[in-house]
Amino acid sequence: MEITLDHTLAIEAKAMVALAFRNGPIEGLHAGKPCAACAGRQEISHISDQEMKAMMKSAVDTLYRLLWQRENDSAAYLKNLALGERYTMQWDDPELKKPMRKRSSTESQNS
Repeated sequence: MEITLDHTLAIEAKAMVALAFRNGPIEGLHAGKPCAACAGRQEISHISDQEMKAMMKSAVDTLYRLLWQRENDSAAYLKNLALGERYTMQWDDPELKKPMRKRSSTESQNS
């Protein structure tokens, strides 16, 4: 089945990303000054394992809360989506392409 753009789902997805990711721990990392010495150098990690873990945990916790609200407390869910939408008014709509998955080191070795 071919994926198509549903504007309502796009708004919902962007609001959830704003609430679960953009407004989480990544905002504190983003607020600092860029490192001129390492900018653009992919061989240098820009986020520590601890920071990455905190970002992912925050995103999972927030997405779980939102999904729980969607199923059990629609008024709270809609209120949260409205808040998230305020951050995403100028964001691009989703691109309808298959997501790229990161290859494991085992797959890379077998190629």
